[in-house]
Amino acid sequence: MSRVAYQYVVLRCVPRPEREEFLNVGVVLHCQSADFLDVAWNVDADRLHALAPGVDVDQVCDALTFVDWVCRGDERGGEAARQSLGQRFGFLKAPRSTVLQPGPVHGGMTTDPARQLEHLLGRLVS
Repeated sequence: MSRVAYQYVVLRCVPRPEREEFLNVGVVLHCQSADFLDVAWNVDADRLHALAPGVDVDQVCDALTFVDWVCRGDERGGEAARQSLGQRFGFLKAPRSTVLQPGPVHGGMTTDPARQLEHLLGRLVS
């Protein structure tokens, strides 16, 4: 595969939005030319509890599972999961005032979107 452009957002757990503190927990990567949209995530419960002792880790994981459903077009992702890949990415990158928030959109070039997603996860989350 030749090099293709992609966009990604880092998903942040923001337990107390008023404090503006967060922990990176996932990455959503979209590559339109490769018809690719996926999420990779890893929640380190110890790090999350160090940031916010009362945070519900299961709730964070449930929110990330929902993101996975939207990426994959799973019916459990609701209306968002029934949209085109580009619209799904638009839905996932839109800011929300919840515990799970997307960071700014970034871009790059890759020959393998799935491998790039794993690379970004390791570099920005793990």
